[in-house]
Formats: sequence, C-alpha cells, structure tokens
Amino acid sequence: MRVVSLVPSLTEAVAVSLPGALVGATDWCSHPADLDVARIGGTKNPKVDRIVELAPDLVVANEEENREPDLTALRTAGIEVLVTEVRDVPEAIRELGRVLGACGAKARPRWLDEAESAWQDPPVPDRRTTALVPVWRRPWMVLGRDTFAGDVLARLGVDNLYAHHEERYPRIPLPELKAAAPELVVLPDEPYRFTADDGPEVFEGVPCALVDGRLLTWYGPSLAQAPRLLGEALRAARR
Repeated sequence: MRVVSLVPSLTEAVAVSLPGALVGATDWCSHPADLDVARIGGTKNPKVDRIVELAPDLVVANEEENREPDLTALRTAGIEVLVTEVRDVPEAIRELGRVLGACGAKARPRWLDEAESAWQDPPVPDRRTTALVPVWRRPWMVLGRDTFAGDVLARLGVDNLYAHHEERYPRIPLPELKAAAPELVVLPDEPYRFTADDGPEVFEGVPCALVDGRLLTWYGPSLAQAPRLLGEALRAARR
C-alpha cells in the first residue's frame, strides 16, 4: 500500500501505525520527527502533479483542511481519495480507525485504544470555566461553533465563549473579545504561534493558558496524552 497524506494528524497516525506505507506528505507534516517521505506542498496548495507522480494507492485528506478542487483533480487522475470529517473526539477515534483500515492495518493500533480509553474519563475540574480561544492574530480569529478543538476543551471543563457563533472560525475585533469578559484565554502555539510574549499581554488581568497546539487540534497518537497534558496546563492557568 502506497499512501499520501494531506493532513498532519493523519500523517502521524499512518506513519506510526504502518511504517513504510507513507510515500508523501505535506510540508506541514512535522511528526514523526524522522519522517522521510516526498513533500508535496501545503494542505491548501498541494502539488497535484507531484502526488500523481508518486502513484499512491490512496490519498487521505480532511474536509476542513483540504480544498475540494485539489481532491477532485486527484480523483480525475484516477487516484482514490479518502476524506475524513472530524468535529469531536468520538468522531476522531472512528475516523482514525477508518483511515488506518483503508491504509492496510490488520488490527487497531494500541495507541488508538489508549486514546479512546483516555477520553472516556478525562480529568474535569469541579467548576467549569468559560474561555476565549484565539487561533490567529492580525486579524484576531477565534474558535467558533462545531470544532474539534472546542469539543476537546469542553470535555476538559472549558466552555468556548463563541461555541454558538454562526461561523466556525469567526474574526472578532479585539475590543469585542475583551468585552466578552472570558474567565480564561487559551492560546495554542498553532496555527498562530502564541507565546508568553505574544498574546497574553493583550488580555491583562485574565489568566492565559499557553498550550501545545498539537494536543488541542491534532487527532492522532497525541490524543492518548492530550487529556492529561492539556488538563495540567489548564489547571495551572486557573490557579
């Protein structure tokens, strides 16, 4: 089986579970760190001709991360494309199993069982917290409705302030964000790289949790550690 992945999360899942199956991945696919495959451009602008040259049996993609015209071009070239949809943790578990099965896995990998078990009873504080979750700056963009990261946080006792916004990733002016009076601001290091010096200074007086974006937004092997590590980071910020 020859597989090309257009999604960093799926790249890691396939590489860890089926060594040797991946022949191509995007420039943003950073895990595993020793991944040695052909690079085929970005998630939004993959080099379709290069993918076709690799002659994969399957391309794995995601309805949010990848563009339909690119997927259509691959199908037109005779390549099978599997498109995932992941909006919450249970869906991530199911879709990962589907992807790995399509890529040739004979059995469910241990890390996926561990991930499912970890999320069955995640650490939840006694009191829930309402949080603002920026994902970009200049302009400010936050988590809105129906997102995987929002579901992850909700399962850890953190309710997204914009969870009912009509958009999934709304652009909100900074004065409006401040006026929303969040109890907590969650700042991931991707897609925008928020740091201790870039982000918290804007929300003076509000606790800020700087978190690993991979733990918050990736659905792959990191799911097994995400409840514990994210829970620790959130608890530390709320103290």
